Amino acid sequence: MNRCASLAQAARRTGLRTLALRTLALTFALPLVSTLLPFEAQAQVQRNFSAKALRGEVTFGEPPQAQLNRQATQLAPGARIRDTNNMMVVSGSLKGQRVVVNYTLDSLGQLHEIWILREEEARKLPWPRTPAEAQSWVFDPVAQTWTKP
Repeated sequence: MNRCASLAQAARRTGLRTLALRTLALTFALPLVSTLLPFEAQAQVQRNFSAKALRGEVTFGEPPQAQLNRQATQLAPGARIRDTNNMMVVSGSLKGQRVVVNYTLDSLGQLHEIWILREEEARKLPWPRTPAEAQSWVFDPVAQTWTKP
């Protein structure tokens, strides 16, 4: 009788070990899968740009120095720079790079918000390059497109 009891206990222990191993495997597998999903989802998300955003080319220098459309300018204090995945980046990591962007200016004419454009975003034309164009054109915030009058 004791042998049967010990066999039943061993079977229960083996079942618990199997359950523990499966739980441990899921504990490590789920975070790995969840880290891969956001990158795939981000590639399909349309970014919403401000109606004040203009199109230009920025070359980043030693912070806060930059060139906007080959004209010297500065980044505003607290300037926000978003990369192609819409993640915030610091200007020092972009030193020496020239990129096509949508941007807004603060009241002093300094670069305040900068979105580094993906290829498909840069192909969306027309997009105003000057404040005068932005005032005379019509912006559709849902489609993120501009229409010339």
